[in-house]
Amino acid sequence: MATTIGTLRFATAGSVDDGKSTLVGRLLHDSKSVLTDQLEAVERASANRGQDGPDLALLTDGLRAEREQGITIDVAYRYFATPRRRFILADTPGHVQYTRNMVTGASTAELTVILVDARNGVVEQTRRHAAIAALLRVPHVVLAVNKMDLVDYREPVFATIAEEFTACASELGIPEITAIPISALAGDNVVEPSAHMDWYGGPTVLEHLETVPVGTAVASAAPRFPVQYVIRPQSAEHPDYRGYAGQIASGVLRVGDPVTVLPSGLTSTITGIDALGTPVGEAWAPQSVTLLLADDIDISRGDLIAPSAQAPATTQDVRATVCHLNERPLHVSSRVLLKHGTRTVKAVVRELPHRIDLSQGLAHDTDPGEFAVNDIGSMVLHTAEPLPLDAYADSRLTGSFLLISPADGAVLAAGMCAGAIGG
Repeated sequence: MATTIGTLRFATAGSVDDGKSTLVGRLLHDSKSVLTDQLEAVERASANRGQDGPDLALLTDGLRAEREQGITIDVAYRYFATPRRRFILADTPGHVQYTRNMVTGASTAELTVILVDARNGVVEQTRRHAAIAALLRVPHVVLAVNKMDLVDYREPVFATIAEEFTACASELGIPEITAIPISALAGDNVVEPSAHMDWYGGPTVLEHLETVPVGTAVASAAPRFPVQYVIRPQSAEHPDYRGYAGQIASGVLRVGDPVTVLPSGLTSTITGIDALGTPVGEAWAPQSVTLLLADDIDISRGDLIAPSAQAPATTQDVRATVCHLNERPLHVSSRVLLKHGTRTVKAVVRELPHRIDLSQGLAHDTDPGEFAVNDIGSMVLHTAEPLPLDAYADSRLTGSFLLISPADGAVLAAGMCAGAIGG
């Protein structure tokens, strides 16, 4: 049996009725990741709807409204594993009004599967989802041309769609596309190779998911350590112990590394790293560890520890791409809380330079006046305190943030930092 080679977070996207939930159900079913009672429940629900066989889409359409309407509304998360890899899957909605849910599901994904109905080809929602994948800088994108059984498994149909999508993705700046012809309903090229498409010599969907590189971007990024908790037992056994606990956001930290604490700018050296109570010489993302420093300096929750040679600059003026998630609109002069890592500060919206028209790729609608729910666009913010923000292009974790309502704590928007003003 092959050993597990890491965990892949991936998301599915596509237009309504392109077969996202059926694909996910087929993956779970054919990889034997469905419990017997789950399958029996799906078979009963399918029979009650007058269907001859089990509707595998019901394995992911968990909300009652979804099952009644036959659509996906919320992001459905599923966890499964094969002998080669563990998976965290986000099945995202296809409707335009649930664009924010697709952003939520894909924001932490290392791969996005975008489905296209072979009968319809690339449509506006396909371009919308490709644009979102580009904005979120998802490292790997799979084009799954579904329902090939309904076009007689013809290679020219697949080739035309793959060529059009690849051209669109190239314009958006997506670096890597893998196109796979499938039938989620029949199971062709999902887990097992299709007997109907001998002209296709590439991987099945599951084979690609099992072999695509994972974790490379986080491991190679500059080290970042947001402090979550300061440990000071002040016991007789450890009278001078002071450790800084948290999860490494990116990169590798080693004993002996000179580090800078931000936003204060104070410097020190790592003298110890405790992982699960055991001293280690180095640790890497996404491990949770406790750092020990040579100097007794003022560090608290919300501070960021980074190698001195690779420390980010601090700024109070931030330009970002923002996806608005709340029904309440955002305007210039709106006062918000900005949560970056473990730090939350007050901020004010200074400018809304443009809104992105995703139906036209990444075209700009200048000076929109406000951001409504599902809008994505450029925003300039001023924060009450300096923040050590990376550009989102350099780090998806430390280059992202949330905007929160100071009145009731509701999440308003998700932001991707473009950098400091003038930086």
